[in-house]
Amino acid sequence: MSPTPLPPPHESDAPRDLVGIGIGPFNLSLAALAHPLPELDSVFYEQRPGFDWHPGLLIDGATLQVPFLADLVTLADPASPWSFLNYLKDRDRLFPFYFAERFHMQRAEYDAYCRWVAGRLPGLHFGHQVDAVRWNPERTLFEVDFTQLDSEGEAEALGRTYTRNIVLGVGTAPHIPEPLKPLVDAPGVPVIHAADYLAHRESFLTAEHITVIGAGQSGAEVFLDLLRNRPAGREKIHWLARTEAFAPMEYSKLGLEHFTPDYTRYFHALTEPVRDRLVAAQWQLHKGIDADTIAAIHDELYRRTLHGGWPDAVLTPAVTVRTAGRVATTKVELHLEHGQQSARTRLVTDAVVLATGYRERPLGQILAGLDPYLRRDSAERPRIDDQFRLALDPAVTGRVYVQNAELHTHGVGAPDLGLAAWRSATILNSLTGKDPYPLPRRTAFTTFGLEPQSQVPPARHTAQTLTPLVDGR
Repeated sequence: MSPTPLPPPHESDAPRDLVGIGIGPFNLSLAALAHPLPELDSVFYEQRPGFDWHPGLLIDGATLQVPFLADLVTLADPASPWSFLNYLKDRDRLFPFYFAERFHMQRAEYDAYCRWVAGRLPGLHFGHQVDAVRWNPERTLFEVDFTQLDSEGEAEALGRTYTRNIVLGVGTAPHIPEPLKPLVDAPGVPVIHAADYLAHRESFLTAEHITVIGAGQSGAEVFLDLLRNRPAGREKIHWLARTEAFAPMEYSKLGLEHFTPDYTRYFHALTEPVRDRLVAAQWQLHKGIDADTIAAIHDELYRRTLHGGWPDAVLTPAVTVRTAGRVATTKVELHLEHGQQSARTRLVTDAVVLATGYRERPLGQILAGLDPYLRRDSAERPRIDDQFRLALDPAVTGRVYVQNAELHTHGVGAPDLGLAAWRSATILNSLTGKDPYPLPRRTAFTTFGLEPQSQVPPARHTAQTLTPLVDGR
């Protein structure tokens, strides 16, 4: 049966000011900061049935790599009711958190906090799949077509919303290296991405031999969890990395200034070739392993040598997977190459966890209706201005903003949770043409270039007019 059209939620002559596509942490941040702005009529659509943040990686004890102040709102509005501290107060957990003295919250706690916000904010519509976005020149509005899904994910009804502006927050998708794609897609073969780790954890713990591929934070957390739960002397784990070393994340205080608005503005002003070179070179700023996790891995390995012998765990960097195939029905054979030795070998394993990171979701399909209006760079990527707006043909008077799709134009801070509130505030300031969220002029001690960068103008404060007191009033 064809889905029946949904009745419009409001009169078609009253378009929205903003439609958000996707409800991950970044658009949730935008929705939270937009909530107190009465002049802004916004709605957000998400295909999933509810808020869901990397459920396969909510490993016990795993923490965020950003402090709790990098919640959805605090760095733009510390007084917001949607802050992490207010969440703790609502849950009667302020004092336990205070005495825990933790600057970094656990991943599972961040997920619970975001669920708390998502469950209370109005205007969030889960189970709504956006199918197409078009520009309607007659109405000078965007048309957003969506499908409402039932609890089983099946189409239930169709709808259309008109809006003056759009913000894309569709997030990233697990990256599967080409040699391993056939195995991931094959039924019954134990090759999964780390994004699905917890759903398969019990079966992986009982596998005879396990291989973890990828030396970022996720790979380290998965390896540590497996190591802690395998018997001493019979761990039978290989941890392989393409990087030259199991490298720590750059976490010095001045190094962290690469995740400030100052650096984002500096990076955006650079030429395209320089930006591309920097993104590739700065992997250790956001793809390394935090020092505590590295220490915990070494401590666990060392503990297993206390009674003599070495753990049956092999940690090898500088290795790439050339090809892969199935052996019999349950085993996997990996063909490996060591970049420094130019040596090749084979590894037979019973299960593979791919901690191979995430990639920005391509915007081509959802923006196909806007393709004639899009302006692109020399690599055919969308051009994005300093206000996080897609560069569009002047005939399109509406604006399309992006969140976490601007790595090539804004640098390593694009996927960083610590810049979520600042970027959301920047978008809302641009959208309203006002300064509902005054932003700081300077955020880093480092001066990133010789030429001065444009700074955020000072917030416009209107002097308060005092009314004289008159007797009898």
